[in-house]
Amino acid sequence: MPEEEKNALQAQMLSNRLRKRDRHLRKWARRTGIDAYRLYDRDIPEIPLTLDRYGDALAGALYERPYEKDTRRESLWLALIKEAISETLGIPPDSIFLKERKRQRGKAQYEKQRSENFTRNIHEGDISFTVNLSDYLDSGLFLDRRKLRTLIRSEAEGKSVLNLFCYTASLSVAAAKGRALLVDSVDMSNTYLNWAARNFTLNGLRTFSLSPERLAGGPAWQKRLSEARASAFPPCPLIRADALRFINGAVEAGLSWDMLILDPPSFSNSKKMQETFDLKRDYWKLVSQCLKLLTPGGTLYFSVNTGNFHIDTDAFPHTLIEDIRDRLIDEDFKGKKTPACYTIRRREW
Repeated sequence: MPEEEKNALQAQMLSNRLRKRDRHLRKWARRTGIDAYRLYDRDIPEIPLTLDRYGDALAGALYERPYEKDTRRESLWLALIKEAISETLGIPPDSIFLKERKRQRGKAQYEKQRSENFTRNIHEGDISFTVNLSDYLDSGLFLDRRKLRTLIRSEAEGKSVLNLFCYTASLSVAAAKGRALLVDSVDMSNTYLNWAARNFTLNGLRTFSLSPERLAGGPAWQKRLSEARASAFPPCPLIRADALRFINGAVEAGLSWDMLILDPPSFSNSKKMQETFDLKRDYWKLVSQCLKLLTPGGTLYFSVNTGNFHIDTDAFPHTLIEDIRDRLIDEDFKGKKTPACYTIRRREW
């Protein structure tokens, strides 16, 4: 079959699939009060795309093919696919953003690629988040963690929460909306902490910046605790720090939280970190340190974004470990592989 005819056939196949999926998911999204959802995830092998709808816009990624394809031919193919998406969904071409997703290591997937600043505020019930569809490989909100945000919100009331590697802090916002007593968010990136601040503000929540070296029982820490006890909605600290160093410092200071959220990178060799980090190699030490920060009966939510990962339950005595990934699959991710997520609870004695 000539390539031009083959491309046209694939565009038609994608159009048919999108029309059917969007008709179904739009009804579901309306019922559940959300306006961002996964529309397509490599459903057709010849079309290795993921496509996410954000209201009146769409962002997606083209995955590397298992074979070489000329760059010019790939660009022509992608332009035809983009035209088919626009016509099928009624979304203007300038509101569709398709990027190439190659194998990434460390923080590469979070680095800025453009400066168009095409943003939208999207909703999950009564919570709102700012997404950027143009400038980064990811939008700033992981749609496959929607149910985890709901779960954390339902469990957070009256608890102290620490969110490590918080990214844009969507899970922190969920905890705060769930009336958590305290919510601390830690990340190395000023860009993402500023984005996190916007997410908090969007939901009527206050934040402030806090230096990690001042957390070890110092005046800032004591002031934060006093404010939390005196206010139904205390301001939420945004802490710029290497999360690994922060964990070790908090352990040394004898600090603790009722709920920890741990979503580390699979690998990182950032210059801002003291040493390289490999999740498969280093997870035991990382989780063990985090468990020291849990109050008795507290819960660690350990989210994993690397394939073929299985936690060794025998390596963590005196804990209750549950793989909850199946509980986190929402309608738009049914039948798809989802990242592992574990709850690890310290036994109460």
